[in-house]
Amino acid sequence: MDRIASAFARARAENRAAFVAYLCAGDPDFATSLEACRALLRNGVDILELGVPFSDPLADGLTNQLAAQRALEGGMTMAKVNELVRTLRVEFPETPFVFYTYYNLVFANGTEAYVRDAKAAGLDGMLVLDLPPEESADVAAACAKEGLKSVFIVAPTTPPERLPKIAAAATGFIYYVSREGVTGVRDSVAAGIGEAVAGIRAHTSLPIVVGFGIGKREHVAEVARQADGVVVGSALVNVIRDNLASRSGIAPALGLRAADLVAGTRRS
Repeated sequence: MDRIASAFARARAENRAAFVAYLCAGDPDFATSLEACRALLRNGVDILELGVPFSDPLADGLTNQLAAQRALEGGMTMAKVNELVRTLRVEFPETPFVFYTYYNLVFANGTEAYVRDAKAAGLDGMLVLDLPPEESADVAAACAKEGLKSVFIVAPTTPPERLPKIAAAATGFIYYVSREGVTGVRDSVAAGIGEAVAGIRAHTSLPIVVGFGIGKREHVAEVARQADGVVVGSALVNVIRDNLASRSGIAPALGLRAADLVAGTRRS
């Protein structure tokens, strides 16, 4: 089953963009993180992107850095990340789950073992943030062997001549990072998204999602008119941060925030 392709197909049939939600797995602890993921998935999220907590998350802004720190301090391990996926897979059999991870973690655990274990847990795809297509042969081979989809990033600074190579390496979807720098909520949507998406689309038939800096329903609506999917991360992670004093309130607050953001994906 290609859950990723099916999720985008459902969104297209409903005249909307797919909503991709990011949370750091295990933030702030396993039990709370599980409830947080459930809250998102029960409120319209199409694809769940799980950050694998890492001590040096170089692509992440402060919000997601602190989320990873909380998860690690809460005892999150790679085995527990896979356990989280395994638990959610039973409850949400059709929802795609994608790892947002770093190559250090893949390499340190053994590439083939890392991919095999993730697939066995129920994962659908993997985005290795700091791994360019030119150096991804081992990960690509392991993913192909296990039937795990690969996701690659295009940035505003990506030279046009590299687009065919990135598009050829991806098998799940393309993630257009709409801003230079690290993750984080911004006051407005970046300029030039439509042109960038069109440039990528000339080289691939895969879905194209847009993320970085999207944190309001109106932001989601603006991007949804131009891309196949919209990624929201820091705005959701901030809900966790803001409710740490009473962890039982995290899931309900996340559900409300997700429902509001998802409402922006519908195209008029």
